[in-house]
Amino acid sequence: MTQADPSKFFDQEKAAGYDQRWAGMAAINDAQHLLLKGILSTLGPQARLLCVGAGTGAELLALAAAFPNWQFTVVEPAPGMMQVCRRNAEAQAITQRCTFHEGYLDSLPQTEPFDAATSMLVSHFLVDREQRNRYFAEIARRVRPGGLVVNSDLATDMTSAQYEQLVRHWVSLHQWVGLETKTDHLGREVALLSEDEMKSLLIESGFVSPTLTFQALLIRTWVSEVPA
Repeated sequence: MTQADPSKFFDQEKAAGYDQRWAGMAAINDAQHLLLKGILSTLGPQARLLCVGAGTGAELLALAAAFPNWQFTVVEPAPGMMQVCRRNAEAQAITQRCTFHEGYLDSLPQTEPFDAATSMLVSHFLVDREQRNRYFAEIARRVRPGGLVVNSDLATDMTSAQYEQLVRHWVSLHQWVGLETKTDHLGREVALLSEDEMKSLLIESGFVSPTLTFQALLIRTWVSEVPA
């Protein structure tokens, strides 16, 4: 399957400085992690979680600290990001609960179905809709019936009257926390779908009841279920 090249966005140098670069967005990340813990707490004490596109391991570390008996399979195609993720997991002493897979999800060996999966700020890099559909379908295939999937992506209706205002506020936020940002990649290198389009995509990929549960400007989070 043709995939977006993660090294274009997360090479070795960018991976090494990724966490420090985005430290100013910690409040949004913390809110996302609180949401994850609350929603996924219903899985019970022995859950198996699939973290797709785990990056440097932010949600892995947060969930592993909150649920000390959970087991995690971590999928990340960018070598630099996986290296940092492994190092962060070692620092938190959770590597014994983790299986690390450097590569794409479709190359992960088949396992028993997972209880839930996360995909945090990943799928918007797949600008081809069919490719993005296959990505989510692969996640759905690996989660047990009734299991939960949480995905967070940049999203908005580019045809709406609020689009330009949202982007302006998005740039202001980046500038306030000391980040340079561009906007010419939005809709070109980063796919932006409306709420209805995103829900349709998730349903087509095999999920039911996709629900928008969080928004921070362009960042949107959905919680879906795999049909029982």
